[in-house]
Amino acid sequence: MRRVTEAAILTAVARRLDGALTAHRPPHPIVVQGVAVGYVDAARRARLARFTDVFADGDAGALALAPRLADASARTAALEHVARTLAGEGALTTWRHERFAVAARFTDPPLLTIERAAARYFGIAAWAAHANGVVDDARGTTIWFARRSAGKAIDPGRLDNLVGGGIAAGEAPDATLHREAWEEAGVPPALARSARRVGALHVERCGPDGFQRETIVAYDLALPAEFVPASQDGEAVEHRRVGRAEALRLIAQEEGPDVVTIDASLVVLDWLARQGDVPPGTPAHAVLDRVRVAPPDAA
Repeated sequence: MRRVTEAAILTAVARRLDGALTAHRPPHPIVVQGVAVGYVDAARRARLARFTDVFADGDAGALALAPRLADASARTAALEHVARTLAGEGALTTWRHERFAVAARFTDPPLLTIERAAARYFGIAAWAAHANGVVDDARGTTIWFARRSAGKAIDPGRLDNLVGGGIAAGEAPDATLHREAWEEAGVPPALARSARRVGALHVERCGPDGFQRETIVAYDLALPAEFVPASQDGEAVEHRRVGRAEALRLIAQEEGPDVVTIDASLVVLDWLARQGDVPPGTPAHAVLDRVRVAPPDAA
């Protein structure tokens, strides 16, 4: 297989991703029934502690949900009040009207659900499904990127995977992928169902909106050469098909109009590694070794 990589670009990719990913979680766990379900920094802990009817001091700086919140329904209602208060203070990203399950593992019964906009503030474990839109034709192997709308709450205007979205409470990864494939790129359902699950990548990184702790279930979606993506929901404003060398160059960029989101950069890097373009032993491959995890069991 012909290599399309250059050592300098691989090093730049590794430097960028290493700089974005964190090795340290925020120091204050949020504990529900003895399970640490979220992580917050000192400032957020201090703010949450003021909700004295919802949180109590736990061991070693943790915050525990009040004992009176004894079931998922009560916890969900209490955290909904907290989230809406924080949103009114401008502490959250745009309200999505989408629910994320809060649990230690994907297959565990949720301890509560929470508005998606609050997920990073609380540092909860979230899950997403992303697909590489791949074309094999006379041009060789190429991959589609999508540009996020300037109105997106997170990473506005940046390049992204062709398909990607958070997995809502009660939804399976495949179902999310199939739904998002139509909404974001106009991929017909029958074609979307041909997407092949190829693994999962775990992202942990601190940002101004809190702590992103997300497992991305990755897919490869083979597309015909004549297919042209078309956003159905307005969340993507441009689509671009590039070769493998250009894809690698894009995910190395740290500034300018064509910066790729960190999430998508990892998914594309994983795809390039599976094409043989990111050799084992390189710094970029070491990044993948750190973030690759087993995908959730549910289909």
